[in-house]
Amino acid sequence: MKKLVIGILAHVDAGKTTLSEGLLYLSGKIRKIGRVDNQDAYLDNYELERARGITIFSKQAVFEVDNTQIVLLDTPGHVDFSAEMERTLQVLDYAILVISGADGVQGHTKTLWRLLKIYNIPAFLFINKMDQKDVDRDKLINEIKKQLDDGCIDFGQTDKDEFYDQIAMCNEKIMETYLEKGQVETKKIIEAVRKREVFPCFFGSALKLEGVEEFLQGIVKYTMKPCYLDKFGAKIFKVTRDDRGNRLTHMKLTGGKLKVRDLLTNGVWEEKVNQIRIYSGDRFEAVNQVYAGEVFAVTGLSQAKPGEGLGKEKASNAPVLESVLLYQIILPEGCDPKAMLPKLRQIEEEEPELHIVWNEQLQEIQTKVMGEVQIEILQSLIKSRFDIDVTFDDGRIVYKETISNMVEGVGHFEPLRHYAEVHLLLEPGEQGSGLKFELECSEDILSKNWQRLIMTHLKEKEHKGVLTGSEITDMKITLVSGKAHNKHTEGGDFREATYRAVRQGLKEAESLLLEPYYAFYLELPEKMVGRAMTDIEKMHGTFEISQVSEDMTVLVGSAPVSTMRNYQKEVTAYTKGLGTLFYNLKGYEPCHNSEEVIESIGYNSERDVENPTGSVFCERGAGFLVEWDRVKDYMHIESYFKEKADLEVNKIQHSKYSEEKSISLEEIDKIIDKTFYANQGKKSSWKKRKTASESYYKPSTYLSKGKENKKEYLLVDGYNIIYAWPELKEFADENMEGARVKLLDFLSNYQWIRKSEIIVVFDAYRVEGHREEVIDYYNIHMVYTREAQTADQYIEKFAHDNKKNYDITVATSDGLQQIIVRGEGCALLSARELRNEIIETNERIKDKYGKTKGIGRNYLIDALSKEEKKQIEDLEKDDREV
Repeated sequence: MKKLVIGILAHVDAGKTTLSEGLLYLSGKIRKIGRVDNQDAYLDNYELERARGITIFSKQAVFEVDNTQIVLLDTPGHVDFSAEMERTLQVLDYAILVISGADGVQGHTKTLWRLLKIYNIPAFLFINKMDQKDVDRDKLINEIKKQLDDGCIDFGQTDKDEFYDQIAMCNEKIMETYLEKGQVETKKIIEAVRKREVFPCFFGSALKLEGVEEFLQGIVKYTMKPCYLDKFGAKIFKVTRDDRGNRLTHMKLTGGKLKVRDLLTNGVWEEKVNQIRIYSGDRFEAVNQVYAGEVFAVTGLSQAKPGEGLGKEKASNAPVLESVLLYQIILPEGCDPKAMLPKLRQIEEEEPELHIVWNEQLQEIQTKVMGEVQIEILQSLIKSRFDIDVTFDDGRIVYKETISNMVEGVGHFEPLRHYAEVHLLLEPGEQGSGLKFELECSEDILSKNWQRLIMTHLKEKEHKGVLTGSEITDMKITLVSGKAHNKHTEGGDFREATYRAVRQGLKEAESLLLEPYYAFYLELPEKMVGRAMTDIEKMHGTFEISQVSEDMTVLVGSAPVSTMRNYQKEVTAYTKGLGTLFYNLKGYEPCHNSEEVIESIGYNSERDVENPTGSVFCERGAGFLVEWDRVKDYMHIESYFKEKADLEVNKIQHSKYSEEKSISLEEIDKIIDKTFYANQGKKSSWKKRKTASESYYKPSTYLSKGKENKKEYLLVDGYNIIYAWPELKEFADENMEGARVKLLDFLSNYQWIRKSEIIVVFDAYRVEGHREEVIDYYNIHMVYTREAQTADQYIEKFAHDNKKNYDITVATSDGLQQIIVRGEGCALLSARELRNEIIETNERIKDKYGKTKGIGRNYLIDALSKEEKKQIEDLEKDDREV
């Protein structure tokens, strides 16, 4: 027997429940068709559902037809319960999408279609309410093809050549077969349906059972039996409680078999199955064993959560649809929040998207909901289950944060007898991509078990942004480096270091505040369009006229949830009930009034003690706190960007003191753009960024001063210049002290023309116990670095600390150092350029001296006659010959 798990989805009021009743009736599962308005539908068996006339909770019915067993999963159609619907998609083999023929493709219909594509679920379409007046079949199928997919084909016309023409257009192999044989085999159509290349469409009226029989037969005919492996696997998609309060874990077996008393585990918990139930409506059958492909509920699991995978199945990704409104749950007077919270946790187990939390700072219970209808249902549920009347406040928007540039975040945790350091690369992701975590860390640097632990800590927490304390999203976080101590590192140390690395990176980055946007569909009388357009513009939304028919006009577009959330009431009022507004969550986009929102929330990231931005270091047996902006001055591992830059430079320059090999401006520009520029963390608006050249390179005109007339400094890497100048290198091989003095003399003369402070830095890092030494040499300064400090490090630190106060130029031919100082915004002179400038300076001095030579002076040689001069020259010649 072919076993299929089929979900039924629809926009609200499309007739989904009515179609379900028709399918159950025609299969013989029920003897009488229930009605939503009569409150006797087979699958709407909760009192709340019957009272409101909508499906709130997903439920299943099992029936058989033509040697095919179908498990029909009915899902909520209202947008407020979309999360319940999305969880069900994880276990479907096929889906039925119901579209109202009277309304056509609605906004939520497109959302459902997008989800079916994301979860890769083949779909059958039933276009309902075709018995209504002025419904045009051809017009509808064309609209469906245009709005959803060109593979949507009318399967009610299989006897026509046009039908096979359309089928053949969906697949090249089918096209070849069709052209060769003049027909398409059913087997080929089944494969095309399974691959989501063809979407069978059937038309009818579920209320009158018109076209429902043909639809049911089409499902049986054009579906294939799923293949399952023998290895055990199961996907949990729902948690509920029965009338007696027993916790039920609903799942689909995707491989192997399961028996009562079997142990189940997800790697964290391990529990035994007490009972297996196969539900159909509100009744169930207890069985001892189930096989792959079956959907069932078990008792005995107290820790399982929706979305978890068992056996070979992996956990599901985060849901696409999410709540964007945050409300405070206001308890009645005398109700203890601490006693109420565990009760609310039970409901959260069944509805994970609620995210019920206790806000310690505000001393209130908060929850996320999709809309007002869900609030009413939640109130009723709490009342019926716990007999407590709760209310909700007006709610607020759930904001999110992301970043617009790449940064390296560093976290260090080293109180006494603890140690961990973590380096993370934070990169902006695509809109709607959520958070992604990757590894790019060598096991030579950090062992595999520590790397896995860090990745676990990254995924286990909802990380807060630094603008408003909102959840971060649309980012890729990569572990690039880390360090542990053989003796002192414990598991908790890496948790602290990981959290701090994320926060430190966010503080350095350019953060962006995001807000949720609705995609809307507004239909209203033509004479009201002007009013609607004005309203949407005031909402900071965008729109376009989608269609105009008779006296009605349709506007489609998007607008912030914060401005549009209550607009439905206004539309109803000013159109006197003639206007209709549908909207669904489009996603998160940059906030239209971010400064106002940030100010109103008043979040201070540096005072958030639960999410620290700084790190803890240890010195002289005691831990001390380092603020986020100083962490990289204390970190123990070299920056990831510096390592990358080093690799880039090594491709060009093999030795620091070898023959000078110049790096072109374009090459350094490229390196900075790929490495250091990405980690500047400078605050700027979200706009096209400047290139490294535009941002950092200053013209090498040393006689002119900057716009702000800052004091000029020239820093010279002494030994680098000595070994780069041929005449000094040759001298240094015999007498280093002489080479140093000669360089200092050159620079002293150069200073008279340049008129700037010149500091010549020499390495003394290998001299044990040596302290930093500054010596004045005529009009310039000479520095010998301290022990363990290179000239590179001194220059880089000086440039970093003083770049805002002085115009700094660095003379060096060290390729890596060139990149670093350019990244700090300093000007640059290569060793060759400095040598050329000094030669030109000496020429200028000679010229100046030549012009003054002889002016106002008396020389003996000038007073002699020609004969006397000739005699003196002859005497000098004779002396040389002797």
